[in-house]
Amino acid sequence: MNSSLLARWPHHLQTLLWLALAVLCLIPAWQWGLTHAVFGADAEACRAARGVGACWGVLAEKHRLLLFGRYPYAEQWRPLLASLLIILALLGSCWPRLWRPALVGAWLLLAACVGVLMYGGILGLARVPSAQWGGLPLTLIVAISGTVLALPLACLLALGRRSQLPLLKSLCASYIELVRGVPLISLLFMAAFLFPLLLPQAWHVDMLPRVIIAIALFAAAYLAEVIRGGLQAVSATQYQSALALGMRYSQAMRYIVLPQAFRAALPALISNFVGIFKDTSLISIVSLHELTGALSLALGGDPDWRPFYLEAYLFIALVYWAFCYGISRFGQALETRLRHGQALRLNR
Repeated sequence: MNSSLLARWPHHLQTLLWLALAVLCLIPAWQWGLTHAVFGADAEACRAARGVGACWGVLAEKHRLLLFGRYPYAEQWRPLLASLLIILALLGSCWPRLWRPALVGAWLLLAACVGVLMYGGILGLARVPSAQWGGLPLTLIVAISGTVLALPLACLLALGRRSQLPLLKSLCASYIELVRGVPLISLLFMAAFLFPLLLPQAWHVDMLPRVIIAIALFAAAYLAEVIRGGLQAVSATQYQSALALGMRYSQAMRYIVLPQAFRAALPALISNFVGIFKDTSLISIVSLHELTGALSLALGGDPDWRPFYLEAYLFIALVYWAFCYGISRFGQALETRLRHGQALRLNR
């Protein structure tokens, strides 16, 4: 018994050291973030507390620019309503009881409503071009649209790379390796500046659709490899049994192989979805002011509030963390649900 206690002492000591370090770090953070912080939109008080306490007043002063970018001030109820509708739809889609074919129709209706709210031009709403969109609604629109477009393309690429047709297999493999070999920034620059030069002058495509397509094409290459890994985890006998039952190739893939592949690849897919959401921060380099771009827009031209970038960045980081954490938790819940469903089928 004594030897067991002595053997555990290094672990106990290590735990105590980590607790002491956490206390030493948390106390100054608590004092800076809460005790000595300034919460009112008072630039003078913030400058007086600089280095001692946080200036959360910058959020009270600049929250509209941070959340909505350059969207016209009088019309900012529209991106607020659009953001709330998207968030409610995301939360509702996480509820298994709503997983019905009608959910797809609900999302299409939501997309139309969000488009009307953001762009306007009908129902008495003033027209606001996509170049003036920004902040949280732009981040959500780009992330969701890029993911929805990338996933079916990724499935086709993964199936094509496993095809027995040499030409199709080579084309899919070449696309995947080519896109994965270049940074996303280069694709965004091509979509923003090079692509319009290749189109006839009479054709005009807004910046936002071009950027969404670039993100979707980039994400599809990574998702395709994840799905291909899931396909390799499915036993070949599953596909052969489906064919023996008289199923066509498309039916075997839709009902037998792909569901099992998605279940095997679910953790990696969720990780990629989180990555797509965070990659939306890169679109600020092509003058689309999503959350991080709206931050520089809000503080860059105001010398009174420019010194308080840290507090604004912490707010933006908290927003990103909340959404990424939500995606991760949904993925874990879905994994648990699928695992329990598989266990019930096996017990039968």
